[in-house]
Amino acid sequence: MIRFITRKILYGLLVLTGVVILVFFLFQGFGDPARLVMGQTGDLATQANIKRELYLDQPKWKQFVFYLNDVSPICIHSRADIEKKNLKGFFIGGNTNPDSYRVGLKVPYLRKSYQTKKEVSAVLMQALPGTILLAAAAMFIAILIGIPLGVLAAVKQNTWWDTSSIFASIIGISAPSFFIGIIIAYIFGFVFSNWTGLHITGNWFEIDEITGEKHLALQNLILPAITLGIRPLAIITQLTRSAMLDVLHQDYIRTAYAKGLSKPVVVWKHALRNALNPLITAVTGWFAELLAGAFFVEYIFGWQGIGKVTVDALEKLDFPVVMGSVLVSATFFIIINILADILYGVVDPRIRIN
Repeated sequence: MIRFITRKILYGLLVLTGVVILVFFLFQGFGDPARLVMGQTGDLATQANIKRELYLDQPKWKQFVFYLNDVSPICIHSRADIEKKNLKGFFIGGNTNPDSYRVGLKVPYLRKSYQTKKEVSAVLMQALPGTILLAAAAMFIAILIGIPLGVLAAVKQNTWWDTSSIFASIIGISAPSFFIGIIIAYIFGFVFSNWTGLHITGNWFEIDEITGEKHLALQNLILPAITLGIRPLAIITQLTRSAMLDVLHQDYIRTAYAKGLSKPVVVWKHALRNALNPLITAVTGWFAELLAGAFFVEYIFGWQGIGKVTVDALEKLDFPVVMGSVLVSATFFIIINILADILYGVVDPRIRIN
């Protein structure tokens, strides 16, 4: 199992390296970064200093090496760079000379925003709790409703319950999230706002205008979570139904009935456990996608998360934030896929890897 996890981590690092290459050559040097940093005003000396700071005066291959050195946990930096970039980690080697180089293990440095001059990692970490909260709430809704619906549809196959669940699932899968979001926001956040008490836009916290203190406002989570959870709910329902139909016709299910076990025990304890493997794939895959792909939903509902931060950065051509967002999203995909593979062996001992 350790060998399998190690191999998966190595594959994940290769994928992440490919993402770094793609992100760099897609965004780095697009437009004039020096002009984006200093705005429309600034003399040639200032522009030259900014280009030197961003390594834009170097050949493209050197720019990539410097960028890879910044975002990689294993790095080689001079003492001056470590202090200037405020790198956090463990460094060894070198002497007291500012130009001497040290080898280290550090937190990846995603550089600074062109617009706010803040570190990209700080900007993304500030938005990350909102995205995690939204994705977790959406997946909770999808699991809480989708699995029971799928089980009941399988148990009551070829009845109106089964037909209704299939029809609703097809609609949920087919409808784009941004379209559903607009409809839900308009109906429940505007037309019936007086009855629902919900609003079109809002964040997971609100700031008191008098005291300036933050307080939770989880009611603003309801509409975006429902919107984001509709598609995974539909897919989980369909997968649960299909997996349960296969399991319910197995010999051990008939044996369980023959032993006198009640139908709820057979269905919910024995059959559902053996039907969970495709659900693990769906849940983990969709959770990773929700973390990385809630861009339009966050933007529609004004939810402060990585998606909204990325869209705002694209509008302002703030490419370091966009690049950092893509790398963080890719990292989440890799980590969650590794966890999914480990969960397979936990849920179903038949596929444990020796």
